[in-house]
Amino acid sequence: MYAFSENFVLPLSHDEVVYGKGSLIRKMPGDDWQRFANLRLLFAYMFACPGKKLLFMGDEFGQWREWNHETGLDWHLLEQPLHAGLGRLVQDLNQLYRSEPALHELDFDSDGFRWVDANDSEQSVISFLRRGRNPERQLLAAFNFTPVPRLGYRLGTPGGGFWKELLNSDAELYGGSGQGNFGGVEAEPTPWHGMQNRVTVTIPPLGAVFFTKAAD
Repeated sequence: MYAFSENFVLPLSHDEVVYGKGSLIRKMPGDDWQRFANLRLLFAYMFACPGKKLLFMGDEFGQWREWNHETGLDWHLLEQPLHAGLGRLVQDLNQLYRSEPALHELDFDSDGFRWVDANDSEQSVISFLRRGRNPERQLLAAFNFTPVPRLGYRLGTPGGGFWKELLNSDAELYGGSGQGNFGGVEAEPTPWHGMQNRVTVTIPPLGAVFFTKAAD
């Protein structure tokens, strides 16, 4: 209700990972694969939401033990695929955040955010648009908070044409299962979610996917 009336930060600070609270990765439910998928999903959701971002050291590669100011980080974990994949995702999220004005230009303006669907509690999927000053360059983000892949999932879009998949947190590169949209999807001229077009996509298990409309 007050998101666009003040400036704010989305913090995952040292307070989350000290004094017996444990690390972020250990807070995640499920087996090891699901824990890493959940953490990738959390980071993708944070980067997509309005507001500036804050991570604390060790979170970006999934350190198992909580942070200790008397010792260094467990950098050796990056030799393991799931930890290396998480680190790669955080790197790519940072690069995407810098390169896509829709993710930062209108952070504190309601014009920079629009829900696509906030009501699909049955499938635990949410989706929204981020927008910058250029109305032609919008970013569509969808998040699946269950370990069940959502196949043939329909999302309204503000324009037709080809929607390129910019990032998929379930990519094998990040330690995921590799379920996705083969680089993008073509929109249909069918009204959906209050918009004139729609795309039919795969939203991976415990996964986030980002799209943007390709230039005509």
